[in-house]
Amino acid sequence: MSNASDPSDKPVSFDVTDLVEGTRPDDEGLFARDVDGQLIRVERATASELDEDVALTIDGRAITVKKAVPTRDAQGNIIRDDNGAPKPRFTTIYDAASEAFVRKPGDPHPIPALCHKEHLPPVGVCRVCVVEATEMTRRGPRKKLVPSCVQRVNAGMIVNTINSEADPDAAERVKASCQTVVELLVADHLPDSQQHTTGNELAAIAQRMGVTQSRFAGRSIQRGQDNSSKMIMVDHDQCIMCGRCQRGCNWVKGNNVIGRAEKGYESRIAFDLDSPMGHSHCVSCGECAVSCPTGAMQFQPSFIETQIKRVQDDMVAEKKDGEIVTADELVKIDLFSGIPYKFLQFNGAAVVRRMMAPGDVLCREGEYGSTAFIILDGEFEIFLNTTRGAVRNEKASGLAGLLGGLKTVVEKVGGRARLADVGAAQLLDNQRILRNKEDVVLGEMTCMNRYPRSATVVATQPAEVLEIKRNVLYMLQRNAVSREILDRVYRERSLRGQLASLPIFDSLDEANRNLAADYLSNKADLVSVDPGQTIFKQGDLADDYYINKLGFVKVTQAYGRDERVLNYLGPGNGFGEIGLLSSLGNTLKESLGGEIRPGVRTATCSALDHVELIRIRGDDFRALLQQFPELKQNLAAKAKEILQRDQEARSRLQAVEADEFLDQGLYLAQSLLVLDLERCTRCDECTKACADTHDGVTRLVRDGLRFDKFLVASSCRSCMDPYCLVGCPVDAIHRGGDSLEIEIEDYCIGCGLCAENCPYGNINMHGFDKQEVDAKGKLRSVYQEVDGKKLPVVQQRATTCDLCRSVDGKPSCVYACPHEAAFRMTGKQLMDMVSR
Repeated sequence: MSNASDPSDKPVSFDVTDLVEGTRPDDEGLFARDVDGQLIRVERATASELDEDVALTIDGRAITVKKAVPTRDAQGNIIRDDNGAPKPRFTTIYDAASEAFVRKPGDPHPIPALCHKEHLPPVGVCRVCVVEATEMTRRGPRKKLVPSCVQRVNAGMIVNTINSEADPDAAERVKASCQTVVELLVADHLPDSQQHTTGNELAAIAQRMGVTQSRFAGRSIQRGQDNSSKMIMVDHDQCIMCGRCQRGCNWVKGNNVIGRAEKGYESRIAFDLDSPMGHSHCVSCGECAVSCPTGAMQFQPSFIETQIKRVQDDMVAEKKDGEIVTADELVKIDLFSGIPYKFLQFNGAAVVRRMMAPGDVLCREGEYGSTAFIILDGEFEIFLNTTRGAVRNEKASGLAGLLGGLKTVVEKVGGRARLADVGAAQLLDNQRILRNKEDVVLGEMTCMNRYPRSATVVATQPAEVLEIKRNVLYMLQRNAVSREILDRVYRERSLRGQLASLPIFDSLDEANRNLAADYLSNKADLVSVDPGQTIFKQGDLADDYYINKLGFVKVTQAYGRDERVLNYLGPGNGFGEIGLLSSLGNTLKESLGGEIRPGVRTATCSALDHVELIRIRGDDFRALLQQFPELKQNLAAKAKEILQRDQEARSRLQAVEADEFLDQGLYLAQSLLVLDLERCTRCDECTKACADTHDGVTRLVRDGLRFDKFLVASSCRSCMDPYCLVGCPVDAIHRGGDSLEIEIEDYCIGCGLCAENCPYGNINMHGFDKQEVDAKGKLRSVYQEVDGKKLPVVQQRATTCDLCRSVDGKPSCVYACPHEAAFRMTGKQLMDMVSR
């Protein structure tokens, strides 16, 4: 029986830092021996060791690394504790070698590895990543072969890998050990059919180690195949029990489906309580197959072909130009070189090559984008058509409005335009913003945060781009090499532009604004904040200034035992200047108000959702004010305006349940279904109309949050930053190209991730019999044999409200209400109505 339910097989349930902290050359359960042979308890990394340098030598190269590094999740985000501090883990030899030798895409890592990937917690089970580590003891130098993925670095350590030219004898010992392990794995788990298969990491390492034929006989026990899944083929005989599929399923995705069964030669991975994969609770997200380093898990060819055909058909139907780029082509591009080949296969239709002629439009301002663009060749110009094009639906005027009709408008926002897709740069008169392949990527901010395109991008010369979907962009961020490229581009292109466009620099001329941005861009760092996490508290000493890059920040102020929500800050807003300004002298303190305590935070700021911040240290901020004295009074005036606005907001929000408004996410809504309970007679015509319009599957429930005299029904809100769009394995859910509605494509695989991600219960899963086209071109149901019975294969698909865009664009729920009690409105409009 599988022990998939055993907590030890669920990495989600424990701290991943436990897997690498304190590992010594000799492990004995909970204890280890230090270099002098003393028995010690395994240590944990401390926060101070994040800043402590360790000097060591790898292959004759002297390098210095931090003793500990922040623990990161599968997307490369830093994992933090309840106080917002990063969780440290000891730096390993593999980490140090990566930092020293892998500088750019395509650089080979000097240490081969099978069970370890940078986005997974290391476990050290394959022993392919063995190196020779030498440490000095009182008895002299001590050499030992150790697994580099779990072995921590120590000061003065000398490491030799299979490539070491500094100590050829050590390199030979390491290579012999590694070759023996690889030969054993090849004998049992690498059939002839997989010897030269692209994406088989065991075959690639065997070739790298010069293992063309194993000296050992293969295993006699056959573990068999499992083809019960319509999406993934499982060959247990090729499984090397590295645990990468298990960690991918349980730790990365949190599905907790994969465990282990049996022992010894008969041990294998198992699903649920040792069920066939197709009969288990597997949601077909594909993470296990993407993680697998051998041919043990591969995607069904029919599944990949179907996905590609669907996308091709959609491109033809929508008259879109482009050519689907194959996995074999993508792995040759530097940016994609570290991405698993199987992931590129799985998302074989997620990357489309587009050839652009001069004058062709790549994307338009105001569109809701779910893709980013990798520039391979050519040049593009970015410009604005409106001050800011935010596409919104609002109630139509006249008779149509009385009947609940909507009209689409482009909402203009005053002030300086911020171009999210081109680094929030200010677009001045007669200024051209040009981008080429040196900039690598366009549109990544819109792709990640799901806001409207903030600029129009037009080709100025023949160009070639790759249009990638969000799940591909997430995978690029997971890979260290790709992430480094994207971060470098952001710092060189986006960060400086975003700093230059900050309102605090309004009093400076263009030259000084650019000088100020240049000064800060080299001193700013990027900070990730989890939902609900406090950034700083009221009464804390003011030390840093922050700029919101992504997400929403809640601002609250406490009065006695009462706490009031003053504001929420979206992307592009800076905060934290008041506490810093109040410490600069009595004149500024008096201009801000006599009750302000110098150098102390006046409010509490916390993350409402996933927030990315640009942090500027207080010393650098104060030095900036000394370098540009004219900023002081301007900032003081703006800070005074903020304090006055906060006072007005406090008074205005006392009459409404602001906390509930924010906690329920209503501030993010762009299209709430609001029922006026003083008019509503509970006839349920809105729900009936929805079901009749959508083939009997209703997309709303006449229940939900009561807010004042209004009921916010359970129906898709078209959130500004939809949680449902995060992580779809086939990118089947996205916004409409030029609208705010959420669309779910027919190729949805029914994994249910979007329904789980939606915190408001507005996405439902409904089942249906799977059908396929037979040889005669007719649809027929697909059956499978279970316990000797032939049963239809039941699939499920996600559904959500699309404001009837798939029908006629007129919400049936609103039109069906006989009492004019149903309305569609934004969260801000609802708050304004209640506040009056």
